[in-house]
Amino acid sequence: MKDQSQTLQRIKAALEAARSVFTGFTPGAIETRYKVGSDPVTEADRAVDRVLRKELLQPGEGWLSEESVDDPTRLERSRVWVVDPLDGTREFVAGIPEFVVSVAMVEDGRPVAGGICNPATGEVFLGSLDSGMTYNGKPASASRRSVVDGATVLASRSEVKRGEWQQFAEAPFIVTPMGSVAYKLALVAAGLADATFTLTPKNEWDVAAGAALVQSAGGIVCTLDGADLRCNNQSPLLSGLVACGPLLKEPLFALIASHSAAKTR
Repeated sequence: MKDQSQTLQRIKAALEAARSVFTGFTPGAIETRYKVGSDPVTEADRAVDRVLRKELLQPGEGWLSEESVDDPTRLERSRVWVVDPLDGTREFVAGIPEFVVSVAMVEDGRPVAGGICNPATGEVFLGSLDSGMTYNGKPASASRRSVVDGATVLASRSEVKRGEWQQFAEAPFIVTPMGSVAYKLALVAAGLADATFTLTPKNEWDVAAGAALVQSAGGIVCTLDGADLRCNNQSPLLSGLVACGPLLKEPLFALIASHSAAKTR
């Protein structure tokens, strides 16, 4: 793995450029269109995508973005940018300050550096595997909690609304619904929450930057079946994801597995 200091500087500059784009839009008062599958998209999504591509992409690097037509030549690149110009578009449209810009550098399938910015709150999360992680410019690390009792677990607001988290109604942790999976991962990386997991598949652009941050902060990220996260696949769709502090992995997986088993009985 090469030194990521220059990569982090590029990510930081790109996030700053993206933040400036949001000054031209008002959350909660923006025209919205819908993609196939009812996912919302706004002009802000597209405008930020253009800025990120201009700021980040250099010759020899690949590009995977939710708002760009996929270029399969990325599969031939060892270094690939995986970005979501606006993760949490539903919250952005509703005026809820839980939307972020998400940028990851993936090397040989592994997220090695990431940056996430919440333009509504001004929060900036930056990190790489070789340098650790910062939250608003100060060093941060994942939670050291070792028991699930009393843990703060961030859940997808959409999944909660659909009733998918009802199976955890009696679980000993505190469930906090929130938009943007990237934002949830960033908060776990900074130690502001103990864990997050998703019960439905996500795309690489949703989770790559957050995964890089969590691991940079000493935390754990893996799929629901315990496998390592790999990115820049031909299909960007991934199975459910778990992220937590390093001491919480075993008890959290045990609890998830027991609830999943009970649900299938």
